[in-house]
Amino acid sequence: MTGAHGPVPRPGAPVTASAVRPRNRRQLIVEAAGRMFSQRGYHAASMEEISAGVGITAAALYRHFPNKYALFAECANVTVDRLVAALDALPADASAADVLAAATGVTVAHRATGGVYRWEARYLERADRAVLGTKFAHVVGRVTGVVPDDLPARDLRAAAALGVVGSITMHRTSIAQRRAEDLLLASALRVATTDPTATTGGVPLVELPHQPVPRTRRAEIIAAAIPLFEQDGFATVTNGRIAEAVGLVPSAIYRYFPGKADILAAACLQAGALLSQSVEHNLTEVLDPHEALAVLTATYVAYSFGHTALTTVANAELGGLPAALQRPLVVAQREHIAVWEQQLRLARPELDSRQARVLVHAGFGVVVEAGRRLRWRDDQDNRDAVGALVLGALGL
Repeated sequence: MTGAHGPVPRPGAPVTASAVRPRNRRQLIVEAAGRMFSQRGYHAASMEEISAGVGITAAALYRHFPNKYALFAECANVTVDRLVAALDALPADASAADVLAAATGVTVAHRATGGVYRWEARYLERADRAVLGTKFAHVVGRVTGVVPDDLPARDLRAAAALGVVGSITMHRTSIAQRRAEDLLLASALRVATTDPTATTGGVPLVELPHQPVPRTRRAEIIAAAIPLFEQDGFATVTNGRIAEAVGLVPSAIYRYFPGKADILAAACLQAGALLSQSVEHNLTEVLDPHEALAVLTATYVAYSFGHTALTTVANAELGGLPAALQRPLVVAQREHIAVWEQQLRLARPELDSRQARVLVHAGFGVVVEAGRRLRWRDDQDNRDAVGALVLGALGL
């Protein structure tokens, strides 16, 4: 028996996802794909996994999208189109609070798919990247237009405020949607009104351990691979290119690493150890939580500016690593965040642990977006400016 929209199940038969074709199947596919791309990255996500998430066959999925790239490009555009639509719906004289509230509401509501931002610039073709860049520029321009202009570096403050908003897509801390919106909006507004050039009670000078000089073939491979991953994307760099960079034949790489993913994981563990050593050293004899947070901020900012290639690659590629390789990296990250969380709750006792973690990630989001805006030019003025914005995000 058939109906207007396809087969009708027999009376009493279970209704499955494939038994009834929803009118919004394309939208369901895009939502499922966005979640998969956000969690695992472009190359690690497969069309089979995406189709399973919608409850259809891979063949049915290909009737809507000819290939994974076309689906990915649509996911990236849907994400930013939502922001554009929300901001364009506001009156021209909307306040900073109204504009940032609209951006925050959309981003939190679609938190599970927003991580597509991490990969769009790296994997979209040039023409598609240009289209998306124009849309992003529109969003940034709308926010910049409402950020107070009585303080310096208006565009930097706008980018940092959007970094706060977007940070919710980069972690999985469980928090109610309304609480997340309120917390992020207040943080973004603080960032928008923070003077990044102010030095009163400013970000302290800190020390970072020097990057170890590669003295073994294994260390040379790690040092050569990271710039290649940053430049061309982890998935497109071959073991042959890495081997060539250190003067080896491709097969020799396997004497030191089982695979390319192991090189990335080893590099991230090495960098995590450097950051951990820096935090431990710089917090020595620091007892006041406000001072501790200033030191943590300065250390993290210095680390991010000093190891830009690695932090960029890690932010974009870690989700695609096998679970066994991710596990020690996730543990190290959680331990680092726990230090921030403890000090932030001491400084702001009204925060619970989830709120504190959300704000810590908001601070990290500031570093990413403000660093990009400054093109990661590493000088003390830029480090101080980004540090001041991070402290603003934290509410200190």
